[in-house]
Amino acid sequence: MRARAALLTTAVLLAGCAGGTPADSAGPPTVAPAASTPSSVGSAGSFSPTDIAWLQLTAAMTDRLLPVLDLVPTRTTDPAWRRLAADVRASNRSDLTRSCQLLREAGAPTTNPHEGHDMPGMITTDELTALRSATGTTFHRLLAAHLRAYLTQTVRVATAEQKNGVHPATTTLATTVIRSNTTHQQNLNNLSPTPTSPTPPR
Repeated sequence: MRARAALLTTAVLLAGCAGGTPADSAGPPTVAPAASTPSSVGSAGSFSPTDIAWLQLTAAMTDRLLPVLDLVPTRTTDPAWRRLAADVRASNRSDLTRSCQLLREAGAPTTNPHEGHDMPGMITTDELTALRSATGTTFHRLLAAHLRAYLTQTVRVATAEQKNGVHPATTTLATTVIRSNTTHQQNLNNLSPTPTSPTPPR
């Protein structure tokens, strides 16, 4: 399912774009805007299909994350985890608001094209249910895994938009997402280092 979702993510970023070669998971996907595809025009210039696809994807991903962050005050008393959750929520909520504003400027559909999709970085209904019943170290472990997946994927697709988008305000938002979510990743790693595989016995 996740492998299929990864392909869908690449397809979303390539929607309406000419050329473009999917990259492997080690780096951001390569996206080339289509010169022949009509663009929507907003107050700050034209939106390419790549711009709109990224705005829709980042909005959908953030919508899935916010309910997870809302759980933190009721599931842990650890001030460091609470502070991290509050910081992630504040910056990503602001980014979501800006994404929605830009989508309205672009005249893009208001419906979520990713409703029901199981994509990298998106919390599923079952995962949210598991978080709601978890406490203590189990909750911290699950929260760290989901946050890490979300932050990694949002930085990855924002990097693709930063490099290949054409609408100035949208690429500026992508830069903001990269900067803030990279900082959140670093803070998360300080609380919960990335798990590593055990060294095999000699």
